[in-house]
Amino acid sequence: MIPYGRQDITEADIAAVEAVLRSDFLTQGPAVPRFEQAVAAKVGAAHGVAVNSATSALHIACLALDLGPGDRLWTSPNTFVASANCARYCGAEVDFVDIDPRTYNLSVEALAAKLEQAETTGTLPKIIVPVHFAGQPCDMQAIAALAERYGFRIIEDASHAIGARCDGDPVGNCRYSDITVFSFHPVKIITTGEGGLATTNDPALAERMARLRTHGITRDPAHMQGEPAGPWDYHQIELGFNYRMTDIQAALGASQLQRLDDHVARREALAARYDQLLADLPVLTPYRDPRHRSALHLYPIQIDDAAGPNRLAVFQALRQAGIGVNLHYIPVHTQPDYRRLGFKHGDFPVAEAYYSRAISLPLFPTLTEPQQTQVVDALSAAVQHRRQPASG
Repeated sequence: MIPYGRQDITEADIAAVEAVLRSDFLTQGPAVPRFEQAVAAKVGAAHGVAVNSATSALHIACLALDLGPGDRLWTSPNTFVASANCARYCGAEVDFVDIDPRTYNLSVEALAAKLEQAETTGTLPKIIVPVHFAGQPCDMQAIAALAERYGFRIIEDASHAIGARCDGDPVGNCRYSDITVFSFHPVKIITTGEGGLATTNDPALAERMARLRTHGITRDPAHMQGEPAGPWDYHQIELGFNYRMTDIQAALGASQLQRLDDHVARREALAARYDQLLADLPVLTPYRDPRHRSALHLYPIQIDDAAGPNRLAVFQALRQAGIGVNLHYIPVHTQPDYRRLGFKHGDFPVAEAYYSRAISLPLFPTLTEPQQTQVVDALSAAVQHRRQPASG
C-alpha cells in the first residue's frame, strides 16, 4: 500500500532521540526550549510554545485570547474538527465561513459579507481561525484588514503549512495574526510523533500559553499571588492542562526541522509532476496561488463527475490497487455532533461541493517517481473504466 502521507525518519533523527534517552531529562528538560527557539527563528516569530498536539495549541491559543462563554469563533468548514472544537472547549459558540472554490481556503468575500451582516445583529466573532488547507496560505493580509475593521483576533491554523510562505514571508511569523499553530503529526511536513507548537510575537500571550500547558502553574515570584513560601513554591493561578511536549519529541522535531526546506522542495517537485501526469484526465488538480508558496501537505484532486467517473468508485478502485488515497475533509458542519448544534447540509455549499468530488493522492518526501506513476496509472485506469459506455 502506498499511503497518502508518511513520515521520513533518518539515522540523524534516531540519533537525536537516542541522545535524549541517554540524558538526564526525558521531559521538562532543555530539548523543548531549544526546539521552540529553533521553530520560532525559522518562521520569524518572537516566541514558540510547544505542546503535545496542534489541538492542544489551538485550545490554549483560544484561552490566551480570553475566548469564553458568550463569545464566537468562526473558521472554515473544510478542515479537521479540531479547528472548530477548540472554541467549544472554551464554552464559546462556533460558526463557519464558506470556502473559495479555487484555493479551498476560507473565502475572504464570504467572510466580509458575513461580518457585515453580523455587525448589524451584534453577533460579531471574537476570533477567526483561517486554515491554510493543504499547506496553501490564506489571504492573510485581507483577513487582517477585516480584523482591523471589525475588531476580531486571528489564530492561523497552519497545521498543514510549516515551510509555506504568505506574500513572501514565512507562515508562522504572525505578521497578520495574533497566534499561529503548527502540527507535527507523522503525516505532516515534519514530525515529532505527536505534537504541536504555537508561535506569537506577543510576550504576554506566549507566557500565558506556556502556563496553560502546565496546569496553569507559575514558579515566577512576580506572578505569584502572595510571597512564595520558599524556593520550592509554585502557585496555580488559573486552571490549566497537562499539554506538555516531551524532550524525546522535541529532539526528533529539531532534527526534522533541519530538513524542512528539502521536504517542501521535494513536495513541490512531486506536485509539479502530478500536474503534468494528470493533465489529460477528467480531474481538477489543485490550484496554487502564485502570490504564496504552499507547503503542499496534501495533493487534493476533484473527480469530474460530469466526465463519467464516480468519486466513490474511483476511491474504491484506487484502494483495491494498493493506493492509500484519503479524503480531506468531510465538512465539519455536517458531522453528527455539529448537526445537533443546528447546522445542516446546504449551509456551506462550496465546501460541500468540493468534498463531494475530492480525493487526496499520496504525497510525501520519500514518494518515488515510479510509485507516483503507479498512482497515476491506477487513477487513469479507474477513470477510464468508469467512462466506458455500458455494453448492451
